[in-house]
Amino acid sequence: MEVKGTLHSSGTFVESPRQIGLNRRDVIKIGLLTTIAAALSPVKAVEAIVRGLPPTRRLSFFNTHTGEKLAVCYCRQGDYCSDALSEINHIMRDHRTGETRDIRPRLLDNLYSLAKRVDPCEPYHIISGYRSPVTNAVLRKKSKGVARRSFHTLGMAIDIRIPGFGTKGLHAEALKLSAGGVGYYPESDFIHLDCGPVRHW
Repeated sequence: MEVKGTLHSSGTFVESPRQIGLNRRDVIKIGLLTTIAAALSPVKAVEAIVRGLPPTRRLSFFNTHTGEKLAVCYCRQGDYCSDALSEINHIMRDHRTGETRDIRPRLLDNLYSLAKRVDPCEPYHIISGYRSPVTNAVLRKKSKGVARRSFHTLGMAIDIRIPGFGTKGLHAEALKLSAGGVGYYPESDFIHLDCGPVRHW
Protein backbone atom coordinates (compact mmCIF):
# COMPACT_ATOMS: atom_id res chain seq x y z
CA MET A 1 0.00 0.00 0.00
CA GLU A 2 1.37 3.39 -0.99
CA VAL A 3 1.28 6.06 1.72
CA LYS A 4 1.44 9.62 0.48
CA GLY A 5 3.19 12.25 2.47
CA THR A 6 6.27 14.40 2.78
CA LEU A 7 9.66 14.11 4.41
CA HIS A 8 9.94 16.79 7.11
CA SER A 9 13.23 18.71 7.50
CA SER A 10 13.74 16.93 10.81
CA GLY A 11 13.89 13.62 8.96
CA THR A 12 10.39 12.53 10.02
CA PHE A 13 8.00 11.23 7.38
CA VAL A 14 4.63 12.97 7.61
CA GLU A 15 1.62 11.38 5.98
CA SER A 16 -0.73 13.45 3.86
CA PRO A 17 -3.58 14.94 5.98
CA ARG A 18 -6.17 13.45 3.64
CA GLN A 19 -4.54 10.05 3.94
CA ILE A 20 -5.07 10.00 7.71
CA GLY A 21 -8.44 11.77 7.75
CA LEU A 22 -7.50 15.23 9.01
CA ASN A 23 -9.13 18.49 8.01
CA ARG A 24 -7.42 21.88 7.73
CA ARG A 25 -8.27 22.89 11.33
CA ASP A 26 -6.74 19.66 12.67
CA VAL A 27 -3.57 20.26 10.70
CA ILE A 28 -3.22 23.79 12.13
CA LYS A 29 -3.73 22.51 15.69
CA ILE A 30 -1.11 19.80 15.21
CA GLY A 31 1.31 22.36 13.80
CA LEU A 32 0.90 24.62 16.84
CA LEU A 33 1.28 21.75 19.30
CA THR A 34 4.41 20.53 17.49
CA THR A 35 5.97 23.99 17.68
CA ILE A 36 5.23 24.29 21.41
CA ALA A 37 6.57 20.79 22.09
CA ALA A 38 9.78 21.57 20.25
CA ALA A 39 10.28 24.76 22.26
CA LEU A 40 9.77 22.91 25.55
CA SER A 41 11.81 19.85 24.61
CA PRO A 42 14.57 19.04 27.12
CA VAL A 43 16.78 17.93 24.26
CA LYS A 44 19.16 20.82 23.66
CA ALA A 45 19.66 21.91 20.08
CA VAL A 46 23.41 21.85 20.39
CA GLU A 47 23.35 18.14 21.27
CA ALA A 48 21.51 17.41 18.04
CA ILE A 49 24.13 19.32 16.06
CA VAL A 50 27.24 17.88 17.65
CA ARG A 51 26.26 14.26 18.21
CA GLY A 52 29.14 12.17 19.41
CA LEU A 53 30.76 14.97 21.40
CA PRO A 54 30.57 15.11 25.20
CA PRO A 55 28.30 17.81 26.62
CA THR A 56 31.21 19.54 28.38
CA ARG A 57 34.15 20.60 26.21
CA ARG A 58 37.38 22.55 26.78
CA LEU A 59 40.02 24.13 24.56
CA SER A 60 43.42 25.77 25.11
CA PHE A 61 45.01 28.45 22.94
CA PHE A 62 48.20 30.47 22.63
CA ASN A 63 48.24 33.49 20.33
CA THR A 64 51.64 33.57 18.62
CA HIS A 65 51.31 37.30 17.84
CA THR A 66 50.19 38.65 21.22
CA GLY A 67 51.58 36.03 23.59
CA GLU A 68 48.16 35.60 25.22
CA LYS A 69 47.08 32.24 26.63
CA LEU A 70 43.60 30.88 27.22
CA ALA A 71 42.32 27.61 28.68
CA VAL A 72 38.55 27.60 28.79
CA CYS A 73 35.46 25.45 29.07
CA TYR A 74 33.46 26.75 26.13
CA CYS A 75 30.56 24.31 26.38
CA ARG A 76 29.10 23.08 29.65
CA GLN A 77 26.40 20.40 29.84
CA GLY A 78 25.46 21.00 26.21
CA ASP A 79 25.25 24.79 26.49
CA TYR A 80 27.81 27.08 24.88
CA CYS A 81 29.15 29.46 27.53
CA SER A 82 28.78 33.08 26.41
CA ASP A 83 31.61 34.38 28.61
CA ALA A 84 33.99 31.70 27.32
CA LEU A 85 32.99 32.40 23.72
CA SER A 86 33.76 36.09 24.28
CA GLU A 87 37.22 35.18 25.56
CA ILE A 88 37.80 33.01 22.51
CA ASN A 89 36.62 35.82 20.22
CA HIS A 90 39.19 38.07 21.88
CA ILE A 91 42.20 35.75 21.65
CA MET A 92 41.30 34.93 18.05
CA ARG A 93 40.84 38.59 17.09
CA ASP A 94 42.54 40.27 14.16
CA HIS A 95 45.78 41.24 15.92
CA ARG A 96 46.52 43.85 13.26
CA THR A 97 43.36 45.87 13.79
CA GLY A 98 42.09 44.65 17.14
CA GLU A 99 38.71 43.80 15.60
CA THR A 100 36.77 40.78 16.81
CA ARG A 101 33.99 38.68 15.41
CA ASP A 102 31.97 35.85 16.85
CA ILE A 103 33.81 32.61 16.20
CA ARG A 104 31.45 29.89 15.05
CA PRO A 105 30.91 27.22 17.72
CA ARG A 106 31.11 24.59 15.01
CA LEU A 107 34.73 25.57 14.38
CA LEU A 108 35.43 25.17 18.09
CA ASP A 109 33.83 21.73 18.03
CA ASN A 110 36.07 20.79 15.09
CA LEU A 111 39.08 21.91 17.11
CA TYR A 112 37.87 19.90 20.07
CA SER A 113 37.42 16.79 17.92
CA LEU A 114 40.91 17.23 16.51
CA ALA A 115 42.40 17.64 19.99
CA LYS A 116 40.77 14.39 21.07
CA ARG A 117 42.46 12.65 18.17
CA VAL A 118 45.97 14.00 18.77
CA ASP A 119 45.90 14.42 22.58
CA PRO A 120 48.21 17.48 22.52
CA CYS A 121 50.53 18.38 25.39
CA GLU A 122 50.53 22.00 24.27
CA PRO A 123 47.66 24.41 23.47
CA TYR A 124 46.70 25.26 19.92
CA HIS A 125 49.04 27.95 18.64
CA ILE A 126 46.99 30.51 16.73
CA ILE A 127 48.72 31.70 13.58
CA SER A 128 45.61 33.38 12.21
CA GLY A 129 42.08 33.48 13.58
CA TYR A 130 39.59 36.14 12.59
CA ARG A 131 40.69 38.52 9.83
CA SER A 132 38.97 41.78 9.12
CA PRO A 133 38.15 42.39 5.43
CA VAL A 134 40.85 45.08 5.38
CA THR A 135 43.51 42.71 6.72
CA ASN A 136 42.40 39.99 4.34
CA ALA A 137 42.71 42.35 1.38
CA VAL A 138 46.23 43.35 2.43
CA LEU A 139 47.33 39.72 2.83
CA ARG A 140 45.74 38.80 -0.48
CA LYS A 141 47.97 41.32 -2.26
CA LYS A 142 51.00 39.58 -0.75
CA SER A 143 49.93 35.99 -1.36
CA LYS A 144 47.85 34.17 -3.95
CA GLY A 145 46.95 31.64 -1.26
CA VAL A 146 44.59 34.08 0.47
CA ALA A 147 41.01 33.77 -0.76
CA ARG A 148 38.99 36.88 -1.57
CA ARG A 149 36.07 35.57 0.50
CA SER A 150 38.11 33.84 3.16
CA PHE A 151 36.33 31.92 5.90
CA HIS A 152 38.68 33.77 8.26
CA THR A 153 36.61 36.93 7.66
CA LEU A 154 33.48 35.09 8.79
CA GLY A 155 34.83 33.69 12.05
CA MET A 156 34.79 30.22 10.49
CA ALA A 157 38.51 29.47 10.13
CA ILE A 158 41.75 29.24 12.03
CA ASP A 159 45.39 28.53 11.14
CA ILE A 160 47.11 26.46 13.81
CA ARG A 161 50.10 24.40 14.86
CA ILE A 162 50.81 22.34 17.97
CA PRO A 163 54.40 22.40 19.27
CA GLY A 164 55.75 18.89 19.61
CA PHE A 165 53.23 17.46 17.16
CA GLY A 166 54.28 17.28 13.52
CA THR A 167 52.28 19.48 11.18
CA LYS A 168 52.07 16.68 8.61
CA GLY A 169 50.52 14.38 11.20
CA LEU A 170 48.19 17.14 12.40
CA HIS A 171 47.04 17.64 8.83
CA ALA A 172 46.41 13.90 8.41
CA GLU A 173 44.30 13.76 11.56
CA ALA A 174 42.34 16.86 10.57
CA LEU A 175 41.47 15.25 7.24
CA LYS A 176 39.98 12.28 9.07
CA LEU A 177 37.41 14.55 10.70
CA SER A 178 35.73 15.25 7.34
CA ALA A 179 34.17 18.25 9.04
CA GLY A 180 35.20 21.20 6.88
CA GLY A 181 38.14 22.61 4.96
CA VAL A 182 41.70 21.54 5.74
CA GLY A 183 44.81 23.14 4.27
CA TYR A 184 48.45 22.10 4.65
CA TYR A 185 51.24 24.70 4.72
CA PRO A 186 54.47 22.85 5.56
CA GLU A 187 56.72 25.80 4.63
CA SER A 188 55.07 27.95 7.30
CA ASP A 189 54.49 25.01 9.67
CA PHE A 190 50.73 25.27 10.15
CA ILE A 191 47.44 23.86 8.97
CA HIS A 192 44.22 25.67 8.09
CA LEU A 193 40.97 24.43 9.58
CA ASP A 194 37.50 25.76 8.83
CA CYS A 195 33.87 24.76 9.24
CA GLY A 196 32.88 25.33 5.63
CA PRO A 197 32.32 22.62 3.00
CA VAL A 198 34.50 19.50 3.25
CA ARG A 199 37.55 19.94 1.01
CA HIS A 200 41.34 19.89 1.30
CA TRP A 201 44.48 21.29 -0.29
